[in-house]
Amino acid sequence: MKIKEKVKAGKAIKAVIIVLVLTAVFVATAYLIVYLSGYRIIKYQSPEGESRFMGKTDKSGQPVSGTLYLPDGRKATVDLANNKIEYSDGSVYVGETRELMPNGKGKLTKKAESYEGDFVDGEMTGYGTYIYSPLVGDKYEGFMKNGKRDGTGKYTWADGSTYEGGYKNDMKDGKGTYKWADGSSYSGDYKNDVKDGEGTYVFANGDKYEGTFVADVREGTGTYTWKNGDYYTGDFKNNMMDGHGTYYWTSGRSYEGTFKENKIVWELD
Repeated sequence: MKIKEKVKAGKAIKAVIIVLVLTAVFVATAYLIVYLSGYRIIKYQSPEGESRFMGKTDKSGQPVSGTLYLPDGRKATVDLANNKIEYSDGSVYVGETRELMPNGKGKLTKKAESYEGDFVDGEMTGYGTYIYSPLVGDKYEGFMKNGKRDGTGKYTWADGSTYEGGYKNDMKDGKGTYKWADGSSYSGDYKNDVKDGEGTYVFANGDKYEGTFVADVREGTGTYTWKNGDYYTGDFKNNMMDGHGTYYWTSGRSYEGTFKENKIVWELD
C-alpha cells in the first residue's frame, strides 16, 4: 500500500514539475515574442523621480508608442511617430523630446491655454509664446525659465494694455514700459512686479511725473508737470508733494519751501 502511495506521489510531483516547466517555457516564449516584436519596459530617472515606459520601440531601442508612467502619478500615451504625447490630465505636447520629456522646440496645450517655443527637460525654458484661455484673453511672448516668465518679454492684456521689459520669477523686474489701454504709461524700473526706482509716468489726462518710485508709489525726489504747464520739483511722499520743493506757475510765479500732503506750508517771517 505504501509503495502505491509513493508511486502516486511521484507521479504527482512529476506532473507538477512538467506543468512548471511548460509554464516557464510558455512565459519565456511569450517574452521572447514580445521582445522580438520590439516591446520594452524602459526606466528614466529625473530629479522628480522615476518614469517608466511600457510599449513598442524601434530597432535602436528608442520608444515609438506606448504608455508612460510619470513620478507625479500621471500617465501619458506616447506616439513618437507623430512626435505627440497625450497626458492623463488632458494636456497634449507635440514636438521634440529627450527621454520622453519635452526638450527642444514644441507646443504644449492644456485647458484652452497653450505654449509654443523652447523646452528643457520637460519645462518651458527659453523663448516662446504663451496664449492664455479665451476667458482671460492675454498673451505673453518672451523668455521663460522653468515655466515662469524670466528675462525679457512682452505681455499683452485682453484690453490692449501692454508691458514690455524685464521679468524675474514671473514678475516684472528690471527696466520696462507699461502702456495702459486708457493712454497712460510708465517707463522705468520695476522690482517684484511694481514700480520701484527711477521712472516716468505719463497720465491719461496729460500730466507727467519723472522721478523716484518706492513700492509702486511716488516717493523720494521728482518732478510733476501738469497738463497746463505748471510743475513742481522736489520731495514726494505717498504719491504727494511732501517735504522741500519748488512749485512753478505758468504765469512766472514760483514758490520754494515746505510742502505737506500736496499743500504749501506757508512760513511766517
